[in-house]
Amino acid sequence: MKRYLISTAFLLAGVAASFGQTEGEASATAEEVPAATREVSAAAGEASGWSYADCVEYAREHNISLRKSRLSEQTAEYNLEEAKAQWEPTLDFATTHGFTNAPWGRGDKNSYNSSYGLNAGWTIWNGGQRENTIKQNRLRTEIDRLNTGDILRTLETDLLQVYLNILYAKESIAIYEEAVKLSAAQADRARQLTEAGKLSRVDYAQLNSQYEQDRYSLVNARATYDTRRMELKQLLELGIESDITLRGVEWSDGQVLAPLPPLAESYALARQTDLKLQELELEKSASELDVAIAKAGRLPKISLSAGVGTGYYAPGESFGTSMKQGWNESIGLTLALPIFDNRKTKTAVARANVAKLDAQLDIDKRETELAQTVENWYIDTRSAQSRFTAAQTQLESARLTDELTNERFNLGYVDAIELLTSHNAYIDARHTLLQSKYMAMLGLKMIQFYREATITLP
Repeated sequence: MKRYLISTAFLLAGVAASFGQTEGEASATAEEVPAATREVSAAAGEASGWSYADCVEYAREHNISLRKSRLSEQTAEYNLEEAKAQWEPTLDFATTHGFTNAPWGRGDKNSYNSSYGLNAGWTIWNGGQRENTIKQNRLRTEIDRLNTGDILRTLETDLLQVYLNILYAKESIAIYEEAVKLSAAQADRARQLTEAGKLSRVDYAQLNSQYEQDRYSLVNARATYDTRRMELKQLLELGIESDITLRGVEWSDGQVLAPLPPLAESYALARQTDLKLQELELEKSASELDVAIAKAGRLPKISLSAGVGTGYYAPGESFGTSMKQGWNESIGLTLALPIFDNRKTKTAVARANVAKLDAQLDIDKRETELAQTVENWYIDTRSAQSRFTAAQTQLESARLTDELTNERFNLGYVDAIELLTSHNAYIDARHTLLQSKYMAMLGLKMIQFYREATITLP
């Protein structure tokens, strides 16, 4: 949710928050990139660049958080194998050697003794702890697998937002370039009119100031564009010297204004596809097994033991004779009945029950967050589509006004204030249309993600 708010705030930033770099720079030849880079057809007129799918595929293999999560999966597998092995008996070999010196004793002053034995043990029953521990470790293995998938899903949405931010910057830079060209022409025309005595120096200064302001906005735009690319490189774990160019995406008005599916249906699908919710459900099941394991502390335990051994004592019989006479075999059955354990079992059961209730609260919280997130995307997407429709009309009106105002200014019939007003209104209209387009597409893609657990970009 945090990243969603950050991205929304970024895309809804005012015109003064500049983006991008020139299209020529954005499509400049990059350093060699991994196999994720693809060639775009010559007919499209684009240079080679990374698609959104390329970014996801590269991050899948190189993102550090994902790699660490996969290591956790391996650890969980090892824990499961260890739990299964508790059904197997234990076997160990033990030998003891001792030397005794009795300087004032009778008879032999020194003696040596040794023993050798194989000891085996097997727990027949321990209150179901062993079985429940295996089940719990299976759940932990699945939980870690789901956690890896959830990290990838989060990474996909982060990449989508950064990817669209960069494309937004690349398109918005064209607006700033045109604004600079237009204000430069206006400033030059103002200079000519001032020299001809048809325009005051104050008006000329205002128009020249607008030109400098547009140039400053363009500089800021390029810096912001570089920042957005750095964010993408961080997600992809690319080195500081690496360069990356993205493949452009075109959307028709029909795609931007595509109707939204029913909200209730999307929420139901989101609950089915949400890996975090599935993970929490398994956490609850694991906590129920914790309760069963804790209750086993009240139950008796039965174990079987067996062993063979021998020993040698010197001085005494020969080594062979001593080992033969010392040979022994043993077998035993142990029944342990817990009586008092200093409240350990009772406390463990109470703690496990609290964890079970906490797991259910986590599920309820996640469902609430999921519902709010899906609904917020619907609200933002509808709002962006409405702004897009209004911005289309606004842009056409602003464009015509700006063209007529420029023609009248060139003839000397319009003052600087009116010209600057029409100029800024046209630039604002273009930005409003661009912002609403990308906000609408971001919302549509996020709704698709919550419904289908996948994101597709052309």
